[in-house]
Amino acid sequence: MALEDAKHQVDQAFTRRDLKGLSFENAFGGATSFMRRRYSKDLTGVDLAITGVPFDQAVTNRPGTRLGPRAIREASSLQVFDPPYGWDGYSPLEALAIVDYGDLAFDYADTSGFPALLEAHIAGILEAGAGAITLGGDHSITLPILRAHAAKHGPVALIQVDAHTDTWPDDDPARIDHGTFCYTAVQEGLIDVARSVHVGIRTVVEDNLGIAIIDARQVHERGPQAVAEQVRGITGTAPVYLSFDIDGLDPGFAPGTGTPVWGGLSSGQAAIFLRDLAGINLIGGDVVEVSPPFDTGAITAVAAAHVAMEMLCLWGWPRR
Repeated sequence: MALEDAKHQVDQAFTRRDLKGLSFENAFGGATSFMRRRYSKDLTGVDLAITGVPFDQAVTNRPGTRLGPRAIREASSLQVFDPPYGWDGYSPLEALAIVDYGDLAFDYADTSGFPALLEAHIAGILEAGAGAITLGGDHSITLPILRAHAAKHGPVALIQVDAHTDTWPDDDPARIDHGTFCYTAVQEGLIDVARSVHVGIRTVVEDNLGIAIIDARQVHERGPQAVAEQVRGITGTAPVYLSFDIDGLDPGFAPGTGTPVWGGLSSGQAAIFLRDLAGINLIGGDVVEVSPPFDTGAITAVAAAHVAMEMLCLWGWPRR
Protein backbone atom coordinates (compact mmCIF):
# COMPACT_ATOMS: atom_id res chain seq x y z
CA MET A 1 0.00 0.00 0.00
CA ALA A 2 2.82 2.41 0.85
CA LEU A 3 4.40 1.92 -2.57
CA GLU A 4 1.08 2.52 -4.32
CA ASP A 5 0.46 5.62 -2.21
CA ALA A 6 3.93 6.92 -3.05
CA LYS A 7 3.08 6.77 -6.75
CA HIS A 8 0.18 9.17 -6.34
CA GLN A 9 0.79 11.37 -3.31
CA VAL A 10 2.14 14.83 -3.96
CA ASP A 11 1.66 18.25 -2.35
CA GLN A 12 -0.08 16.68 0.64
CA ALA A 13 0.20 20.09 2.31
CA PHE A 14 -2.77 21.05 0.13
CA THR A 15 -4.24 17.86 -1.31
CA ARG A 16 -4.60 15.52 1.66
CA ARG A 17 -8.20 15.14 2.86
CA ASP A 18 -7.86 13.11 6.05
CA LEU A 19 -6.26 14.93 8.97
CA LYS A 20 -4.97 11.61 10.29
CA GLY A 21 -2.56 9.16 8.71
CA LEU A 22 1.01 8.65 7.62
CA SER A 23 2.26 10.13 4.36
CA PHE A 24 4.23 8.47 1.58
CA GLU A 25 4.99 11.52 -0.52
CA ASN A 26 8.60 11.69 -1.65
CA ALA A 27 10.61 13.36 1.12
CA PHE A 28 12.55 15.38 -1.47
CA GLY A 29 9.56 16.79 -3.36
CA GLY A 30 6.24 18.52 -2.99
CA ALA A 31 5.01 21.51 -1.05
CA THR A 32 6.53 21.67 2.41
CA SER A 33 4.38 21.56 5.53
CA PHE A 34 5.06 20.20 9.00
CA MET A 35 4.97 16.40 8.82
CA ARG A 36 3.05 16.66 5.51
CA ARG A 37 -0.02 17.81 7.42
CA ARG A 38 -2.59 19.88 5.56
CA TYR A 39 -2.37 23.65 5.78
CA SER A 40 -5.63 24.86 7.29
CA LYS A 41 -7.10 27.71 9.32
CA ASP A 42 -10.18 25.58 10.01
CA LEU A 43 -9.74 23.98 13.42
CA THR A 44 -13.01 22.04 13.40
CA GLY A 45 -12.27 18.58 14.78
CA VAL A 46 -8.56 19.34 15.10
CA ASP A 47 -6.58 17.94 18.03
CA LEU A 48 -3.30 19.76 17.44
CA ALA A 49 -2.35 22.81 15.42
CA ILE A 50 1.29 23.34 14.46
CA THR A 51 2.14 26.97 13.91
CA GLY A 52 5.30 28.86 12.98
CA VAL A 53 6.53 32.13 14.46
CA PRO A 54 9.33 33.51 12.25
CA PHE A 55 10.53 36.18 14.69
CA ASP A 56 14.15 36.91 15.68
CA GLN A 57 14.22 40.59 16.57
CA ALA A 58 15.05 39.83 20.24
CA VAL A 59 18.35 37.95 19.95
CA THR A 60 21.57 38.83 21.78
CA ASN A 61 23.99 37.27 19.28
CA ARG A 62 23.47 35.59 15.92
CA PRO A 63 20.16 36.16 14.10
CA GLY A 64 18.42 33.91 11.58
CA THR A 65 15.78 32.12 13.63
CA ARG A 66 13.09 33.84 11.59
CA LEU A 67 13.94 31.15 9.04
CA GLY A 68 13.57 28.37 11.60
CA PRO A 69 9.93 27.35 10.99
CA ARG A 70 10.53 26.88 7.27
CA ALA A 71 13.65 24.77 7.88
CA ILE A 72 11.95 22.61 10.52
CA ARG A 73 9.02 21.93 8.21
CA GLU A 74 11.38 20.84 5.45
CA ALA A 75 13.36 18.61 7.80
CA SER A 76 10.19 16.97 9.09
CA SER A 77 9.39 15.44 5.68
CA LEU A 78 11.56 12.39 6.46
CA GLN A 79 9.57 11.42 9.57
CA VAL A 80 6.14 10.83 8.05
CA PHE A 81 6.42 7.28 6.71
CA ASP A 82 6.38 5.33 9.98
CA PRO A 83 5.40 5.73 13.64
CA PRO A 84 8.20 7.36 15.68
CA TYR A 85 10.71 4.96 17.18
CA GLY A 86 10.57 4.22 20.88
CA TRP A 87 6.88 4.84 21.55
CA ASP A 88 5.63 1.23 21.65
CA GLY A 89 3.92 1.57 18.30
CA TYR A 90 2.07 4.78 19.20
CA SER A 91 1.63 6.82 16.03
CA PRO A 92 0.52 10.40 16.65
CA LEU A 93 0.18 11.14 12.94
CA GLU A 94 -2.41 8.37 12.74
CA ALA A 95 -4.04 8.85 16.15
CA LEU A 96 -4.41 12.63 16.17
CA ALA A 97 -6.08 15.10 13.82
CA ILE A 98 -3.23 17.52 13.15
CA VAL A 99 -3.01 20.53 10.85
CA ASP A 100 -0.27 22.93 9.93
CA TYR A 101 -1.86 26.22 10.93
CA GLY A 102 0.75 28.21 9.04
CA ASP A 103 2.78 31.11 10.38
CA LEU A 104 1.80 34.09 12.50
CA ALA A 105 1.28 37.18 10.34
CA PHE A 106 2.88 40.31 11.78
CA ASP A 107 4.52 43.57 10.76
CA TYR A 108 8.25 42.98 11.14
CA ALA A 109 8.76 46.73 11.72
CA ASP A 110 6.22 46.92 14.56
CA THR A 111 8.17 45.02 17.19
CA SER A 112 6.24 46.50 20.11
CA GLY A 113 2.96 45.18 18.73
CA PHE A 114 4.28 41.66 18.20
CA PRO A 115 3.67 40.05 21.63
CA ALA A 116 -0.05 40.87 21.69
CA LEU A 117 -0.49 39.51 18.16
CA LEU A 118 1.20 36.24 19.08
CA GLU A 119 -0.78 35.86 22.29
CA ALA A 120 -4.04 36.34 20.38
CA HIS A 121 -2.87 33.90 17.70
CA ILE A 122 -2.27 31.12 20.22
CA ALA A 123 -5.38 32.01 22.22
CA GLY A 124 -7.46 31.55 19.07
CA ILE A 125 -6.11 28.03 18.63
CA LEU A 126 -6.79 27.14 22.25
CA GLU A 127 -10.29 28.63 22.18
CA ALA A 128 -11.09 26.39 19.21
CA GLY A 129 -10.32 23.38 21.39
CA ALA A 130 -7.00 22.42 19.80
CA GLY A 131 -3.57 22.19 21.34
CA ALA A 132 -0.73 24.29 19.97
CA ILE A 133 2.85 23.27 19.19
CA THR A 134 4.93 26.21 17.98
CA LEU A 135 7.99 26.33 15.74
CA GLY A 136 10.20 29.36 16.44
CA GLY A 137 11.63 31.88 16.17
CA ASP A 138 13.76 33.11 19.07
CA HIS A 139 12.96 32.32 22.68
CA SER A 140 11.16 35.58 23.35
CA ILE A 141 8.10 34.07 21.64
CA THR A 142 7.49 31.77 24.61
CA LEU A 143 6.28 34.61 26.85
CA PRO A 144 3.17 35.55 24.81
CA ILE A 145 2.47 31.87 24.25
CA LEU A 146 2.61 31.24 28.00
CA ARG A 147 0.20 34.12 28.56
CA ALA A 148 -2.32 32.46 26.28
CA HIS A 149 -1.94 29.08 27.96
CA ALA A 150 -2.09 30.50 31.48
CA ALA A 151 -5.27 32.41 30.58
CA LYS A 152 -6.89 29.03 29.86
CA HIS A 153 -5.22 26.69 32.35
CA GLY A 154 -3.93 28.95 35.11
CA PRO A 155 -0.24 28.91 36.05
CA VAL A 156 1.52 26.07 34.21
CA ALA A 157 4.46 23.86 35.05
CA LEU A 158 7.33 24.81 32.75
CA ILE A 159 9.86 22.28 31.52
CA GLN A 160 12.57 24.26 29.76
CA VAL A 161 15.46 22.51 27.99
CA ASP A 162 18.11 25.16 27.43
CA ALA A 163 21.69 26.23 27.92
CA HIS A 164 20.35 29.33 29.68
CA THR A 165 17.54 29.80 32.22
CA ASP A 166 16.36 33.05 30.61
CA THR A 167 15.69 34.51 34.05
CA TRP A 168 17.80 37.63 33.59
CA PRO A 169 16.06 40.48 35.46
CA ASP A 170 14.04 42.81 33.27
CA ASP A 171 11.28 45.01 34.62
CA ASP A 172 10.86 47.19 31.52
CA PRO A 173 7.56 46.14 29.92
CA ALA A 174 8.57 47.76 26.62
CA ARG A 175 11.54 45.41 26.12
CA ILE A 176 11.43 42.14 24.17
CA ASP A 177 14.39 39.89 24.95
CA HIS A 178 14.92 36.17 24.42
CA GLY A 179 16.94 35.99 27.64
CA THR A 180 14.28 37.39 29.97
CA PHE A 181 11.04 35.64 29.02
CA CYS A 182 11.13 33.30 32.02
CA TYR A 183 11.81 36.12 34.48
CA THR A 184 8.79 38.01 33.21
CA ALA A 185 6.64 34.88 33.17
CA VAL A 186 7.41 34.32 36.86
CA GLN A 187 6.68 37.96 37.70
CA GLU A 188 3.32 37.72 35.91
CA GLY A 189 2.39 34.49 37.66
CA LEU A 190 2.22 32.46 34.44
CA ILE A 191 4.45 29.70 35.82
CA ASP A 192 3.93 27.43 38.82
CA VAL A 193 7.48 27.81 40.12
CA ALA A 194 7.30 24.81 42.47
CA ARG A 195 6.32 22.56 39.54
CA SER A 196 8.83 23.93 37.02
CA VAL A 197 12.34 22.89 36.05
CA HIS A 198 15.21 23.90 33.79
CA VAL A 199 17.19 21.08 32.16
CA GLY A 200 20.59 21.26 30.43
CA ILE A 201 21.71 24.57 31.93
CA ARG A 202 25.41 25.40 31.57
CA THR A 203 25.64 29.14 32.11
CA VAL A 204 25.86 31.12 35.34
CA VAL A 205 22.57 31.87 37.11
CA GLU A 206 22.58 34.32 40.02
CA ASP A 207 18.91 33.95 40.93
CA ASN A 208 16.66 31.39 39.28
CA LEU A 209 13.58 32.61 41.14
CA GLY A 210 12.99 29.27 42.83
CA ILE A 211 12.79 27.17 39.66
CA ALA A 212 14.68 23.88 39.94
CA ILE A 213 17.80 23.47 37.81
CA ILE A 214 19.13 20.17 36.49
CA ASP A 215 22.25 21.23 34.66
CA ALA A 216 23.90 19.51 31.72
CA ARG A 217 26.54 17.86 33.88
CA GLN A 218 23.84 16.13 35.91
CA VAL A 219 22.29 14.80 32.71
CA HIS A 220 25.69 13.45 31.64
CA GLU A 221 26.50 11.91 35.02
CA ARG A 222 23.09 10.60 36.08
CA GLY A 223 21.69 9.81 32.66
CA PRO A 224 18.60 11.12 30.86
CA GLN A 225 16.36 8.36 32.27
CA ALA A 226 16.99 9.41 35.88
CA VAL A 227 16.59 13.08 34.98
CA ALA A 228 13.27 12.44 33.23
CA GLU A 229 12.04 10.58 36.31
CA GLN A 230 13.01 13.53 38.51
CA VAL A 231 11.28 15.97 36.16
CA ARG A 232 8.08 13.92 36.17
CA GLY A 233 8.21 14.03 39.96
CA ILE A 234 8.52 17.82 39.91
CA THR A 235 5.67 18.47 37.49
CA GLY A 236 3.33 15.82 38.87
CA THR A 237 -0.14 16.05 37.38
CA ALA A 238 0.05 19.80 36.73
CA PRO A 239 -0.56 21.13 33.22
CA VAL A 240 2.87 21.23 31.57
CA TYR A 241 4.27 23.56 28.94
CA LEU A 242 7.48 22.27 27.33
CA SER A 243 9.86 24.80 25.80
CA PHE A 244 12.86 23.30 24.01
CA ASP A 245 15.59 25.76 23.07
CA ILE A 246 17.71 23.91 20.52
CA ASP A 247 20.85 25.29 22.20
CA GLY A 248 20.03 22.85 24.99
CA LEU A 249 21.86 20.46 22.68
CA ASP A 250 25.63 20.64 22.38
CA PRO A 251 26.81 22.67 19.36
CA GLY A 252 28.18 19.43 17.90
CA PHE A 253 24.56 18.27 17.52
CA ALA A 254 22.96 21.69 16.90
CA PRO A 255 25.39 24.27 15.49
CA GLY A 256 22.66 26.33 13.86
CA THR A 257 21.65 28.49 16.78
CA GLY A 258 22.29 32.00 18.02
CA THR A 259 24.01 31.44 21.37
CA PRO A 260 25.80 28.06 21.27
CA VAL A 261 27.40 26.79 24.49
CA TRP A 262 29.63 23.72 24.73
CA GLY A 263 28.92 20.77 27.02
CA GLY A 264 25.25 20.35 26.16
CA LEU A 265 23.04 17.32 25.67
CA SER A 266 23.55 14.97 22.78
CA SER A 267 20.64 14.29 20.47
CA GLY A 268 20.56 10.75 21.87
CA GLN A 269 20.24 12.01 25.43
CA ALA A 270 17.49 14.40 24.40
CA ALA A 271 15.59 11.59 22.69
CA ILE A 272 15.70 9.38 25.77
CA PHE A 273 14.80 12.25 28.08
CA LEU A 274 11.78 13.28 26.02
CA ARG A 275 10.50 9.73 25.58
CA ASP A 276 10.84 9.06 29.30
CA LEU A 277 8.64 12.07 30.05
CA ALA A 278 5.71 10.03 28.70
CA GLY A 279 2.69 10.52 30.92
CA ILE A 280 3.16 14.18 31.78
CA ASN A 281 0.10 16.37 31.28
CA LEU A 282 1.48 18.27 28.28
CA ILE A 283 -0.82 21.07 27.14
CA GLY A 284 1.52 22.81 24.69
CA GLY A 285 5.08 23.37 23.65
CA ASP A 286 7.58 25.04 21.40
CA VAL A 287 10.96 24.37 19.82
CA VAL A 288 12.94 27.56 19.29
CA GLU A 289 16.25 29.15 18.33
CA VAL A 290 16.93 27.20 15.12
CA SER A 291 19.01 29.47 12.89
CA PRO A 292 19.41 27.92 9.41
CA PRO A 293 22.16 30.30 8.21
CA PHE A 294 24.49 28.70 10.78
CA ASP A 295 23.13 25.17 10.41
CA THR A 296 25.71 22.76 8.96
CA GLY A 297 23.98 20.16 6.81
CA ALA A 298 20.59 21.10 8.28
CA ILE A 299 21.36 18.91 11.31
CA THR A 300 19.92 21.49 13.72
CA ALA A 301 16.64 21.62 11.81
CA VAL A 302 16.53 17.82 11.75
CA ALA A 303 17.01 17.73 15.53
CA ALA A 304 14.27 20.32 15.99
CA ALA A 305 11.86 18.37 13.78
CA HIS A 306 12.47 15.29 15.93
CA VAL A 307 11.91 17.31 19.11
CA ALA A 308 8.60 18.54 17.70
CA MET A 309 7.57 14.98 16.86
CA GLU A 310 8.33 13.94 20.44
CA MET A 311 6.06 16.75 21.59
CA LEU A 312 3.25 15.32 19.44
CA CYS A 313 3.80 11.99 21.17
CA LEU A 314 3.90 13.52 24.65
CA TRP A 315 0.73 15.50 23.99
CA GLY A 316 -1.14 12.48 22.65
CA TRP A 317 0.19 9.75 24.97
CA PRO A 318 -2.16 10.38 27.94
CA ARG A 319 -5.06 11.02 25.54
CA ARG A 320 -4.84 7.59 23.85
